[in-house]
Amino acid sequence: MIEGRATARYVRTSAQKAGLVMDLIRGQNVDLALSTLRFARKRIARDIEKVLRSAVANAQQKEGASGEVDRMLVSSCYADQGPSQKRVRPAPMGRAFQIIKRTAHLTVHVVERAEVVKRVPEAGTPARKTAKRTAPKTTARSTKGKTTSATKKGAATRSND
Repeated sequence: MIEGRATARYVRTSAQKAGLVMDLIRGQNVDLALSTLRFARKRIARDIEKVLRSAVANAQQKEGASGEVDRMLVSSCYADQGPSQKRVRPAPMGRAFQIIKRTAHLTVHVVERAEVVKRVPEAGTPARKTAKRTAPKTTARSTKGKTTSATKKGAATRSND
């Protein structure tokens, strides 16, 4: 199995924001992931797209790789927290507020799938049919005769009066 990996370090965004976009492409085909990133309405999607393209190029350079992007998928992607820059902003009455400028390390792993060979049923044997499974029916439970905690509290306050 051919694998490619790429990392962008010290990207000027928080790891949480990058993780939201990474969740969209994890486990997808590379073509679908690239189109998802192209139309994502987040600024960090452009940086993740660059890292994904780099990971694909790294996988294609390995020995034994077919070079077909159609067979590649995003096996894992994650955003780690990088160092934070701390700045001071003046505040009223001589005070100061701290501004934290976060960074993140973006990592994308791409794997080339082995070709899947489907079994073709022989001419003489019929294709198997699968039975449909149905969920068991549920019935509404009645609360007749049962006391809830709210009615117990109401009864307790009445008895104290």
